[in-house]
Amino acid sequence: METFEFLMHGFAIAMTPKNLMIALIGAFVGTIVGMLPGLGPINGVAILLPIAYAFGLPPESALILLAAVYLGCEYGGRISAILINVPGDAAAIMSTLDGYPLAKQGKAGIALSLSAFSSFIGSILATIGVVLFAPLLAKWAISFGPAEYFALMVFALTCLSGLVGDAPIKTAVAALIGLTLATVGVDAVTGVYRFTFDSVSLSDGIAFTTIVIGFFSVSEILIMLEQTSIGQKALEQGKRSLVSFKEFMSAFGTIIRSGLTGFVVGILPGAGATIASAMTYSNERKIAGKTGKFGEGDLRGIAAPEAANNASACGSFIPMLTLGVPGSGTTAVMMGALTLYNITPGPQLFAEQPDIVWGLIASLFVGNVILLALNIPLVGFFAKMLNTPNYILIPAIAAASFVGVYSIHSTTFDLILMVGLGFFGYFLRKLHFPLSALILGYVLGHLMESNLRRALSISGGELGILWGSPITIVLWLLAIFMVLLPIYRAIKSRRNQVA
Repeated sequence: METFEFLMHGFAIAMTPKNLMIALIGAFVGTIVGMLPGLGPINGVAILLPIAYAFGLPPESALILLAAVYLGCEYGGRISAILINVPGDAAAIMSTLDGYPLAKQGKAGIALSLSAFSSFIGSILATIGVVLFAPLLAKWAISFGPAEYFALMVFALTCLSGLVGDAPIKTAVAALIGLTLATVGVDAVTGVYRFTFDSVSLSDGIAFTTIVIGFFSVSEILIMLEQTSIGQKALEQGKRSLVSFKEFMSAFGTIIRSGLTGFVVGILPGAGATIASAMTYSNERKIAGKTGKFGEGDLRGIAAPEAANNASACGSFIPMLTLGVPGSGTTAVMMGALTLYNITPGPQLFAEQPDIVWGLIASLFVGNVILLALNIPLVGFFAKMLNTPNYILIPAIAAASFVGVYSIHSTTFDLILMVGLGFFGYFLRKLHFPLSALILGYVLGHLMESNLRRALSISGGELGILWGSPITIVLWLLAIFMVLLPIYRAIKSRRNQVA
């Protein structure tokens, strides 16, 4: 009852005219930022944070603004992923696998509307979880140390075998390429230059924006140029721009399962929406079995990652508010907002600053309703963007790609690197290597290395720490199972062919 009273008090704060307008602005800005490849929620929140402080917003209003931007970016990231096969950020990578094939089938509006509903339901489920289970789940999340996180990253990598079905070797090779790219730059511990080839420009590694735009955007431009010599081909879209009730219900179970999984992953500090979307996509592909058409335009392939990444975003507020530990890179920036206002996040925050905590939690409900109301009416408009001829679309994508990459370090080296990676990605796509596995390998590579280093530092170099707790043992067993599963399937398939 006390929790309900606090939540009602939070709604009273979040639904004042001023805070409603702030949430609306944040949701709109976040959606636009999320659509732009390479920016993502971290950059969106980082851009708005000093603006919120400069305008003198009170802390609860500032956090409502930043939370709305965060959720808006998660919604917006799917738009470019579905329409032009370029994910807005790492969490939207999984949405390209079935979203873009649906767009090519003339079902972009259906994919966009289903992703909006999936995102909404996943976020609401996770926000209810924040209200009900924050203290309990925070105690569980704190039991994850660097060894547990390393095992979790290994398990997430092994889940990639479920993303491509019949090509486990190509998936493994693509993931290894991604892991290798993650090692480029100066070793933070030893100071050794790795794979920089005496180039100062590579000393900080390869930026995620350069990687994702090169492999996805530039390679997609090259694919589009192949389709017609004069570049006038456009993707024809069907008349229906909203998902039907029957189609929605066919994915409803997937949405619920993925939302709950995304929430649990989200409360693990550092795990993030990328891992949540990859795990749920893999799980749903396995559940569907031979009846699914994952990778070819299965609606469940859109519902799973969208419900998961939005649920993970909401779940990541739990460790930030209750432990003072950021659940994601974006909530790390939001912790900076609390610091600006001389507020210390942690267990005492609920008692000392209930207006801030419960106003923020209530705004997650309000923000999701606003985002659904914003996005559904615009589905038809977004879908019609695919009717744009290639001779207009290709220069627009190229211009956005060059501006996005150049804005990182303002060097032509990044542009050359982006184009080089784009041609490499083009040839990988022609050879049917999954670029999603490569990107996930790159993203997880940084997390794996940092947690492995921390674990070995704690143990004095003793490897036993990597499997020394019940949690790590369970994760390693799951990883082994995921490795053996495609091997078992291949053996079983050959036996059936012989028979």
